[in-house]
Amino acid sequence: METLLGIAVGIGLSAACGFRVFVPLLVMNLASLGGQLHLSSGFAWIGSYYATVAFGTATIVEVLGYYISWLDHILDIVATPAAIIAGTITTASLVTDMSPFLKWTLALIAGGGMAGLVQGTTVALRAKSSVSTAGIGNPIVSTLELVGSIVTALLAILAPLLCLALIAFVFNFVIRKAVRLVSGKRSSVNNMARQGLRKP
Repeated sequence: METLLGIAVGIGLSAACGFRVFVPLLVMNLASLGGQLHLSSGFAWIGSYYATVAFGTATIVEVLGYYISWLDHILDIVATPAAIIAGTITTASLVTDMSPFLKWTLALIAGGGMAGLVQGTTVALRAKSSVSTAGIGNPIVSTLELVGSIVTALLAILAPLLCLALIAFVFNFVIRKAVRLVSGKRSSVNNMARQGLRKP
């Protein structure tokens, strides 16, 4: 049961890494220092005061960077692999009573995969915002991503099962919307092709 709970917390925190890379790591660090989170062996460094300074500084730089128009595009490119790595480490640090091979396989697939999926969604949303608002709406998207990262990280620690349920709900919504969008575009293209064939 403890192992399953650790996996649930890890996946939730990995999803938060998809929004912002360092916010969940800082939350993990503070939760570990406060005794709310127990890290697996080999990951005690995440709960150190040195890590607090490092994660705190990195969080401030990352958050502010997304409010600078030319820098947010560069951060999006760097953040995708960084989010996958952070998600993998996050999940691995919370999985106990499991062989190293299974632990890292699970961490890479569940943790890294979840972080990459969330990050990919935010990159697509930011790209759409850049096109539709000429970049004016990007600060709003950045704020929503920051709030999403904080809320998801806190929920992952305080209510991991609820966090997973909310993540599943959001992804179900996003997937359905994407399918409808693709189906609508296909129907539009097919209708245009038919109209073109009907013309004398």
